Amino acid sequence: MRVASLRFASPLRWLCVAAALVLAGCASAPRPAVAPPPGGFDTTRDGPDAHPPAGLERVPDAEPRVEPIRVGGPNKPYEALGRDYVPLTRDVPFVERGLASWYGRKFQGRRTSSGEPYDMYAMTAAHPTLPIPSYARVRNPANGREVVVRVNDRGPFHPGRVIDLSYTAALKLDLLRGVAPVEVERITFDEIRAGTWRRGAPPDEARYARASAATPGAGSVPAVVVPSGSTVSIAARPGDSGTPDRATTDGATADAAATPAVVVTRGWWVQLGAFRDRTGAVDFQRRVSDALGWLSPRLAVVDDAALFRLQAGPYPSRDEARTAADEVRAALSLVPVIVERR
Repeated sequence: MRVASLRFASPLRWLCVAAALVLAGCASAPRPAVAPPPGGFDTTRDGPDAHPPAGLERVPDAEPRVEPIRVGGPNKPYEALGRDYVPLTRDVPFVERGLASWYGRKFQGRRTSSGEPYDMYAMTAAHPTLPIPSYARVRNPANGREVVVRVNDRGPFHPGRVIDLSYTAALKLDLLRGVAPVEVERITFDEIRAGTWRRGAPPDEARYARASAATPGAGSVPAVVVPSGSTVSIAARPGDSGTPDRATTDGATADAAATPAVVVTRGWWVQLGAFRDRTGAVDFQRRVSDALGWLSPRLAVVDDAALFRLQAGPYPSRDEARTAADEVRAALSLVPVIVERR
């Protein structure tokens, strides 16, 4: 870890600070890149190597893969520099904005919070509360550059700073000159499995949400604006006759013939998940219907040609959609997305 003294918070303090500190930030920034003095760099201060390897701008981004989130170890609640931090231990979306710094040769080879040695030339990052390990997309809004990094360390711990990048990650974002604003978005397991995190893949709701949400709190629900008119297969409402009691899979021809194709109307919808194939969406719809009978009449599998999205709606107002999303989150321990169709 990059902090000399860390101690685990007591259970009482953990409960008191959990909500407030999920999006807490960070530590002092390393020195900006400068030419080495005649006598070489002072190794007690941070900065770049005197002679960095060539071609660092071509280093590939981190390749996300599903790595189990361990409860405990680097993901335990902890204290650093007088503040308490509560790391995430669930596979949930996470989007925030704030300042990014980077760290370099002073920490090269030192043990990170994950136990791995720090490599300033790898595509890694430190974050106060994201699970270790996990993957995040970091964007520099000043120039539109994006990188994908693997979070394997804790920090920074200076107010206002949300992520500490490796030297190479900062180089690729053009952030070596100092601290600068960035947008950070965690890549979820579903995105990794579906491959939707890749550049050129269909945009997902988390990316839309980050454009309009500035450092959402732990209980916030992002909102997305999408066009109306998508074709869906929608579950039958209780009491309907001649229609199946749930949406069907591609292989269920009997149900498919009876499942009406409708057009998603304008209004507010609550998205519970997105899948590459209809089978996954329909299976999830069945599980949600079994668990939340009150929501079943509103569930629909939306086919937008790229993904099959399980959504509930429409709701006449954002407040009503938010209320439903909060109930879904509490019951199913997932983070839904509010979608506005215009």
